[in-house]
Amino acid sequence: MEIAVLLALSSGLFLGWSLGANDAANVFGTAVGTRMVKFSTAAIVCSVFVILGAVFSGAGTADTLGKLGAINALGGAFVAAFAAAITVYWMTKAGLPVSTSQAIVGAIIGWNMFSGSPTDSQTLIKILTTWVACPILAALIAAPLFKMTQAYLRWAKFHILRLDAYTRAALIFAGGFGAYSLGANNIANVMGVFVEVSPFTDFEVTHYLTFTSIQQLFLLGAISIAVGVFTYSKKVMLTVGSDILPLSPVAAWVVVISHSIVLFMFASQGLEAFLKGAGLPTIPLVPVSSSQAVVGAVIGIGLLKGGKEIQWQIIGRISAGWVATPLASALVCYVMLFFAQNVFLQDVYH
Repeated sequence: MEIAVLLALSSGLFLGWSLGANDAANVFGTAVGTRMVKFSTAAIVCSVFVILGAVFSGAGTADTLGKLGAINALGGAFVAAFAAAITVYWMTKAGLPVSTSQAIVGAIIGWNMFSGSPTDSQTLIKILTTWVACPILAALIAAPLFKMTQAYLRWAKFHILRLDAYTRAALIFAGGFGAYSLGANNIANVMGVFVEVSPFTDFEVTHYLTFTSIQQLFLLGAISIAVGVFTYSKKVMLTVGSDILPLSPVAAWVVVISHSIVLFMFASQGLEAFLKGAGLPTIPLVPVSSSQAVVGAVIGIGLLKGGKEIQWQIIGRISAGWVATPLASALVCYVMLFFAQNVFLQDVYH
């Protein structure tokens, strides 16, 4: 592989690291914040399942980003991914659980504006709609699930030590499911802009198994997410896990499951095919924000308890970050494209 190609992919790897440091932290943030799962355990489980989800189920959401704007030059893909990564990094430094989904969408729109390419309005509306629906849907899942879990535990009357062991195991299981869903849904944010210019080629592992160029690309991106989880995610984990609302271990489990279900719904090609086959409305395959899903689930539980314990000031800061992220990313991408083309004489579009 040429050095220029590796350098171009480095911005995607930086974005993957940023996702691991921010969005992936949400998978285990509540578990770590309530001290039910050690950070090291959370990081290992999260990393393994993010890679599995990205490689085996990550194709669906990448198609949606391609419809929003098909970046057709390696230089342009590098700048878009780097602009998104820089934006997420700034927000992560501030301790805000922002979204790489919003950052990469903003960067793609910035590239569209610079290159004169049209932004597909239907795809953009679909993405914006899911951003609004994501936290609401997570809250609607979390509230009744929390009530049902509480009712079951009252009925079961587990010994406190057994309940503690079951809760820890359930949090790890839920985190694994959440990490798989995150990898499947959000790998498009990391490597989606490189799909059209992928430097890899398909190769046959066995007669029945082919490792596609896209899967190789997604594997590389997923590894960078895992590095981000290990090196920089702890601060955001504690923000989500304890600062918004004091959570019990059971509530933490509900938050992770609710978040995971939402991400899985927007990433599963199998679910889409099932709904279509049954003649039911399908759920769009869109990279949604794991941060929004977690925050929505936490708010759902908080409102069920009366809402008095929710730290609305922190919710306000997080919401401001959600609005600012795509706008900042689009602006940063546009400025960087100008310099890449006019100062460094790079082809950023064809």
